[in-house]
Amino acid sequence: MIASPKNEDFQKFPPPWDLKGEGIILVFKFPKKWVEENGQIPGYLKGQFEGGLGYLMLVNYTESPVGPYRELLLIPGKFGKHRKQSITKIFVDSDLSTMNGRANWGIPKETMDFDWEESDGEIQVRVKSRNQVFFDCSIRPFGFSFPASTALLPIDLYQQWEGKEFFTKPSGKGRGKLAKVNFNNIKADFFPSVNQVKPLLAVHIRPFQIHFPKPIIRE
Repeated sequence: MIASPKNEDFQKFPPPWDLKGEGIILVFKFPKKWVEENGQIPGYLKGQFEGGLGYLMLVNYTESPVGPYRELLLIPGKFGKHRKQSITKIFVDSDLSTMNGRANWGIPKETMDFDWEESDGEIQVRVKSRNQVFFDCSIRPFGFSFPASTALLPIDLYQQWEGKEFFTKPSGKGRGKLAKVNFNNIKADFFPSVNQVKPLLAVHIRPFQIHFPKPIIRE
């Protein structure tokens, strides 16, 4: 169970948010059996997987309403009667991002430590809990750049948080290159073992900008 912050515990930055930075997006077609058994999906989505494209995202935000932060998230695909995507696992290295993400869009963020390093054209990303690395991957972009946007890889989110339903449709764009991604270490106790499924595509987007609008909220 993820602890819920109290209203007085954090500074509020209400939507919309506009963020800039760089991102790595891996596109998957996750099997239903894998999602149900290994996807670490919350109870309200159990038995609700409806397929569609899934995304693993690593983002290094250099500008946001709460300052720079890093992010790792998983969207397995579409769920339920709404057939919308859901972020089922997400880590960031900013408490302000965690608490505002939950309050603004119902996104189940958790705060962890990140190392994000780039050397000789390769990006190394490590996510840690109390100095224990549980996610470690390397990314090497290659080839020519091309325009990338959510028009090609749409995101249409449905989340539940504290008895509320959140419907959010972010939009993003940037310049992308294809990328080769190696998973060096994933500890399944912390994050789903996406290295068990071969991605359809991996793209490094820099510059990267995304707009998170005010959601539709239903009590």
